[in-house]
Amino acid sequence: MFKLCQLSLARTAQLQAEVQRMAAAGLRVLAAATGRWPNGRLPDQPDDLPLQFAGLVGLENPLKEGVAESVAACDAAGIRVLMLTGDHPETARAIARQAGIPADYVSEGDVLAREGGEHLAELVGRTCVYARVKPEQKLRLVQMLKRQGAIVAMTGDGVNDAPALRAAHVGIAMGARGTDVAREAADLVLTRDDFSDILNAVRQSRRLFDNLSKAIVYIVAAHVPIAGLVILPLLFGWPELLRPAHVAFLEIVIGPLCGLAFESVAAEPDLMRRPPLPVEKPLFSLRTFLIGLAQGLALLASAGILYGWLQQTQTPADTARATAFCALVLGNLTLMVNNRSPHQRHAGTWDGATRLAVAATLALLALTLQWPALRGLFEFGPLGIREWTAALLAAVTVWPVARGLRPLGRPLSAAGALPCGAAR
Repeated sequence: MFKLCQLSLARTAQLQAEVQRMAAAGLRVLAAATGRWPNGRLPDQPDDLPLQFAGLVGLENPLKEGVAESVAACDAAGIRVLMLTGDHPETARAIARQAGIPADYVSEGDVLAREGGEHLAELVGRTCVYARVKPEQKLRLVQMLKRQGAIVAMTGDGVNDAPALRAAHVGIAMGARGTDVAREAADLVLTRDDFSDILNAVRQSRRLFDNLSKAIVYIVAAHVPIAGLVILPLLFGWPELLRPAHVAFLEIVIGPLCGLAFESVAAEPDLMRRPPLPVEKPLFSLRTFLIGLAQGLALLASAGILYGWLQQTQTPADTARATAFCALVLGNLTLMVNNRSPHQRHAGTWDGATRLAVAATLALLALTLQWPALRGLFEFGPLGIREWTAALLAAVTVWPVARGLRPLGRPLSAAGALPCGAAR
């Protein structure tokens, strides 16, 4: 516009300094001019128009509430936030600083297009803010991040964001003000156009992954003593302990009830302060299996020792069976409560699902031990204070063993951060 108005070098330099000052304040700066053309037909080139410079216009596009907090939370979670914009570099720098994005170095799109090889990798590694970026340059940046092994989420709302949205691992379009092209190219559409929704999605996915891992540990741990208590009596010549009815009770009733408790577990307090897990980390790993195996062996040893002691004390077979079965069920509850919050000092708050699981399990256990019809089906004998105390002690001894395995169950650190490309 300065050129079209044929301003002098001194006037142009003065206005450029003002543009820099306004852009540094986070404003989008436009130059305005007026002109009249007396003839009916306009000239083919704008240079032929007699334009008079009118002034500069600064447009403010303030950040939404919570963006800075969300960016800080992403940083704590190991998620690197990048800002891509078509704005002036100084405008981009100012907005990035308001959002808490490192902006010591701002790269323009032309530099991104010109660099290659190691220079481009080094540029991408140290730059979080990109200004004057064109669609093909956004696409190149996404492709470079993917080659570096990053999981890339790209946000956008315009037609020019579509190629990068399609190329990213997760394309996220704005639903309220986004174009149809952007929504069609994206994998997800935000209905509120709120950056914090992306962070909430990451938090929920981490919670689900964490809870599934806890549930798998419990499932492995719960099945080890079932198998072991079928084999141990055969090895030591004891009366049979677990029969089909007992196994069915554990599999059909206890397992699903305890499983409900893992679905509603709240996120661990440090969940969003953990680094991202490696992409190749499976949900069911050898480490998860070994932790569950160790917990299950602890319960097996406790219940097996109890059953062996009952044999030594000449306890009737039906009473010994009822006592060992009671210890097994109570031990299952102990493992369930322990695995709900394995990384906290305490077991955490008990929500409605957990209280329901514990109450229903205890009620069903009492019913099988006291109701004559069920007691006859399970071939249980009466329990006295000695048997109840022994069963409770056997179940409680599993707790310190399971809690001692907590350090082994802590999440692995990621090999690198999880970049997230955010277009503005």
